[in-house]
Amino acid sequence: MEKEKIIEVKNLTKKFGDFSAVKSISFDVYKGEIFGFLGANGAGKTTAMKMLIGISKPTSGIALVSNLDVFTQADEVKRNIGYMSQKFSMYDDLTINENITFFGGIYGLTKKQIKEKTQIILENLNLQEVANQLVGSLPLGWKQKLAFSVSLLHEPKIVFLDEPTGGVDPITRRQFWELIYAQANKGTTIFVTTHYMDEAEYCNRVSIMVDGAIEALDTPKKLKEKFRVDSMNDVFLKLARNIE
Repeated sequence: MEKEKIIEVKNLTKKFGDFSAVKSISFDVYKGEIFGFLGANGAGKTTAMKMLIGISKPTSGIALVSNLDVFTQADEVKRNIGYMSQKFSMYDDLTINENITFFGGIYGLTKKQIKEKTQIILENLNLQEVANQLVGSLPLGWKQKLAFSVSLLHEPKIVFLDEPTGGVDPITRRQFWELIYAQANKGTTIFVTTHYMDEAEYCNRVSIMVDGAIEALDTPKKLKEKFRVDSMNDVFLKLARNIE
């Protein structure tokens, strides 16, 4: 049985003047897959992600997200995906309940749906007793878990996570990845950027960008075998820094 493609990218390019930030990249991402999108700072991964989520127009190439064209249907792409930015995206001066209600409204949910979703999120994260506290009072790890849950309010087929575990402790990072696994098991596709190479091991497949181009794309196991190393960190060093 052929796997369902959620993202299709062919020769996607982004130029700023004479500088090519993303150089003719091609890849597919499948339903329910956890797809790691890796690269050093300046490699082009954030620029590529911005094109896929409909906030930056490509220079050339083809990109379909849930069968929507990022060139001509950018607004529909935004409505049909979940997105969690690198910088925390909740409002610190609103309560947990108010944040969920606010974003539920943006995603077009009814009052009944928002009420039901709020209960589910509070129960899943065990936040019932602090639901009326300001989000700004939460530890960073809890903020990130809440932001991830809110990005899924409208049940998108795919959610984009940009460095979702930056700055949190190792235990919280592990808990966050348990949330990711649980969501992927429900059939949601997870497209995640990270600079923690140990997290690359948790992905079904990984692409590694170097200087605007995808230099490697495969399962972590196959990449380690190909480069004859024991960890994804060593794969990354070989590719990004030419360390033998």
